[in-house]
Amino acid sequence: MEIKLFDSELKVMAVLWKEGDTTAKKISDILKEQVGWNINTTYTLIKKCIAKGAIKRSEPNFLCHALIAKEQVQDQETNLLIKRVFDGSADLLFASLLSRKKLSNEEIKRLKQIVDNLK
Repeated sequence: MEIKLFDSELKVMAVLWKEGDTTAKKISDILKEQVGWNINTTYTLIKKCIAKGAIKRSEPNFLCHALIAKEQVQDQETNLLIKRVFDGSADLLFASLLSRKKLSNEEIKRLKQIVDNLK
């Protein structure tokens, strides 16, 4: 099942992925510090994530639990990027990423290992 999350909702999910099961209040406190959101903004976004099936809420204390893994969202977003921007070509995405930065020998070695493991 694919769940489309907006950037603001991903900020809420990022807190849950990092902290684990967390109260809405603590999520709000963290996001107030990180991005300056007030409690109502954070609670509204948590409710949107609940409605989408990304978060489960339980008592006591409005405890939030992520129902989707970070890796699942990363896969979805990467596939969408490949389709939309690179005409479905993963190798064009890879080439684009590599051309943007001078890689160290260690980074090149790790990338070669990743490619070798795909065989």
